[in-house]
Amino acid sequence: MLVLGIESSCDETAAAIVKDGHEILSNVVATQIPFHQIYKGVVPEIASRKHAEWILPVVRQSLEEAKLSLDDVDAIAATNRPGLMGSLLVGLTFGKTLAWATGKPFYAVNHMLGHMYAAHLVNDIPYPYIGLLVSGGHSIIAKVKGFDDLEVLGTTIDDSVGEAFDKVAKFYDLGYPGGVIIDKLSKEGDPKAYSFPVPKMDKGEHRYDVSFSGLKTAVIHQSEYFLNKGYEKSVANIAASFQETACRTLVSRLLRAVEDTGLTTVVAGGGVAANSRLRAMLAEHKELNCIFPPLKLCGDNGAMIAGVAYHFLARGETSPLDTTACARIPQFKRGLANLEAFGRR
Repeated sequence: MLVLGIESSCDETAAAIVKDGHEILSNVVATQIPFHQIYKGVVPEIASRKHAEWILPVVRQSLEEAKLSLDDVDAIAATNRPGLMGSLLVGLTFGKTLAWATGKPFYAVNHMLGHMYAAHLVNDIPYPYIGLLVSGGHSIIAKVKGFDDLEVLGTTIDDSVGEAFDKVAKFYDLGYPGGVIIDKLSKEGDPKAYSFPVPKMDKGEHRYDVSFSGLKTAVIHQSEYFLNKGYEKSVANIAASFQETACRTLVSRLLRAVEDTGLTTVVAGGGVAANSRLRAMLAEHKELNCIFPPLKLCGDNGAMIAGVAYHFLARGETSPLDTTACARIPQFKRGLANLEAFGRR
């Protein structure tokens, strides 16, 4: 089955052709970063206008690179949530219209399911495992039992880790996107220069949860208070210490989930899964089988959308053409596989 996947949930216009849920025949991503850098963050109106301008040429390029015509495609998929509403509507409307005009099956995919599936595009990963989904909008630790079956163990109680990276970078005028810049700058600093606080959530339903608002506030407004003796105050040291604390916060909760579930395979997904320190920190735990997507599949892309859609379509499920976009997904329910939140309407 050849699936055309379209992704436009934020500021990347993306389309890909994937065969049988695993073989990537093309994966085109048009980035809008230059248009948002001046604002140090994504401007929704600019993002949606660029999607409208780029969606057709990006889809055409994905077909050309796969050496296919639209007639060769068996089904079409597009992201319908979560994300920026205007951006989502461009890709979703284009995908539904294409499916209607060609009479091909259509499936609307949850963006988060796509990120969690990205590593499966290049790896044969058996279920279950512990999933770490970290991006600009989400920080989730889950027991993953299937491509659409995630038991949420913990999430952020405030900011996502990616949001914290971006806001720290914006405050120190480092540029956009913040996560990439801080990761690079951290290599020039000392992660031991600052002792930033780590939230204490060790009991009850928050046992696997993370929090980044306190860390963000400390880094932005009280950085001098946490400077260790003998270290110089520098932006590089702040970046390195902030990144170290953020990654250790995630890894500590992740290891707790590993210990409690007995699952030793950890699969990461999302933009922050590209962070070099997070990858190195998890690699230190030799008892774990840690699997990351290639860097090109950590960010938003159409291949992960096509890959997920294949599995829904293969079991006979399609989405009605009146399916609409949804900027947010329902609050995650701990202890239960919240399938409604992750893509079943």
